[in-house]
Amino acid sequence: MKCIYCGCIESKVIDSRSAEDGTTIRRRRECVNCGKRFTTYETIETTQILVVKTNGTRQAFDVSKIKSGIIKACEKRPVPMSKIDEIIEGIQKSVYNSMEQEISSKRIGEMVMEKLLEVDEVAYVRFASVYRQFKDVSTFMKELEKLTTSTDKK
Repeated sequence: MKCIYCGCIESKVIDSRSAEDGTTIRRRRECVNCGKRFTTYETIETTQILVVKTNGTRQAFDVSKIKSGIIKACEKRPVPMSKIDEIIEGIQKSVYNSMEQEISSKRIGEMVMEKLLEVDEVAYVRFASVYRQFKDVSTFMKELEKLTTSTDKK
């Protein structure tokens, strides 16, 4: 690491500790040449993932949008926040582990619905009604029929 005072490339690490968020390491360094100390931060470099919307536009993957949608679907339901965080973490891992630079919003929506179905059927229906944009009662009823037949098979 290059010293900010004298430009020497050699320094030694005096102290390392994890930053508050747990994704960054803070290091105190001392320059071998001039002896002055400085701080560096080490973080994980993630690749930018783009979400391809249904209309063909692209935007940066934003996990807070997923969280917002799930929280709305689970509103006034007996779903603890820890379970919501677990769902979000699982989806985020799946997206990053896919090693793709682009992912369709449809695929993300299907992942969310799959997880919500396991947790709370009402939250699933709420999310599906917005995600699938039910135009009328008959499409809503078809989704409910699929849900009841899938739960009857369990």
